[in-house]
Amino acid sequence: MEMRTIIQVSRDYGISARMLRYYEKIGLIQSTRKEDYAYRVYDETALRRLQQIVILRKLRVSMKQIGVILSEPKAAEAIEIFKRNISELDAEIGALSVIKSILECLAGELERQAHVRLEIDALMDSSVLSIVSTLSLSKNYIKESSTMEELMQADEKLNRLTDRDVRINYLPPSTVAGALGVGDEAEHEADVIMGRFVSDVDLLKIHPGARFYGFNNPIFGKQGEFIQHQYEVWATIPDGLEVSAPLMKKRFTGGLYAVFTSKPVNFDEWKLFGAWLAGSEDFEYDGSRSYRDDASKEFEVRCSGWGCLEDHFNSYNLYGLKSKKHMLSHIDFLIPIKERQR
Repeated sequence: MEMRTIIQVSRDYGISARMLRYYEKIGLIQSTRKEDYAYRVYDETALRRLQQIVILRKLRVSMKQIGVILSEPKAAEAIEIFKRNISELDAEIGALSVIKSILECLAGELERQAHVRLEIDALMDSSVLSIVSTLSLSKNYIKESSTMEELMQADEKLNRLTDRDVRINYLPPSTVAGALGVGDEAEHEADVIMGRFVSDVDLLKIHPGARFYGFNNPIFGKQGEFIQHQYEVWATIPDGLEVSAPLMKKRFTGGLYAVFTSKPVNFDEWKLFGAWLAGSEDFEYDGSRSYRDDASKEFEVRCSGWGCLEDHFNSYNLYGLKSKKHMLSHIDFLIPIKERQR
């Protein structure tokens, strides 16, 4: 039986040695070691499994699903996984078909109006908007519905988050300085207060690893009615650093967080992030780190706050540069999580 080294397998299968070691770590394949030989080697059984893994990954089967398929001797489990993935692909194909049909009709209508100079309001022309409201897509669907509703559903289907979009991070406990902004310009006010503090204490010099978090911290009445918008910004600081009003010195408990990067920044993606968590088989919201007493028992992520944070990881540009040439281009959304109870 021919044995192949990790270097040979990496070259022949187009897989990095690091990925091969990861497959072995999670139990998908096994290597052996020859006596007096420094490298891992793989036998025919391991190579057959690796070939299966490569094919399944190219078919967009998740690592978790691959683990189930390879560990389950019966075909029923694999069939169920494949059917579930086919259903998801059908939904994506249908969603793309909706968008393609509308774009084709819009392009055709604009071509008929090509002799007219395209102004900023051109797409608000009634003849163009009528395409979206009356276009029949019944050829793509057994059940007829209005095109606008189909367009909304298509957008939701194509933009849903998967496990590949989300990473799991542990944030260490830390001392923070908090700046609170109040009113319609709460975010700007909090940034101004924080920017002044960062400059006054030269924070990025004395604490180069400083991180900046922001979150909604609104005021509600006794009946749950909204009263006033507030936004709070935290900067991690050395434990011994003193802060003065209007800043507040607090303790950030840290912990396990699900993290999604919004790029370009789109705060509406908080809702997509919340939908991902609601459908997660492994994790759920950890309300014990809400930082508020009025945490909803039936939690639904719509924006930051209630333990959910926005990590402004390019804050050096925001607070450290005198010339603001680099605008905020992306941001991390963070949700405190814990393992889902089964």
